Amino acid sequence: MDPTASIIITLALIFYSIGVWSERIAGELKVWHWVFFVMGLICDTWGTGLMFEFSGGMTLDVHGITGMLAIILMFIHAIWAAIVLWKKDEKAIKSFHKFSVFVWVVWLIPYFSPMFFALGS
Repeated sequence: MDPTASIIITLALIFYSIGVWSERIAGELKVWHWVFFVMGLICDTWGTGLMFEFSGGMTLDVHGITGMLAIILMFIHAIWAAIVLWKKDEKAIKSFHKFSVFVWVVWLIPYFSPMFFALGS
């Protein structure tokens, strides 16, 4: 398998983790956190597309289903963050990290599941 997809997916992990955990540590959502959310989403979607090409499409297993769920949640997360920032809703800006950490944890399932379930072996 071409390592490009794995590299891009790992970049998604790095970007998304920086966005989520820096927001959590800061205690409030900032525009640059949103930029990292979007960069993570772009890399994850791109890497997933490359993996689809390699595997012949989506698989209906833990990895495939949670992977699609994670991308959908990441998309919702990025849109919601943009809305919160645009509206300047201080309460939501301060509490947004709760949803961010939830989405990040869900995203880790498809990231690590191939290691646990030995997909592709």
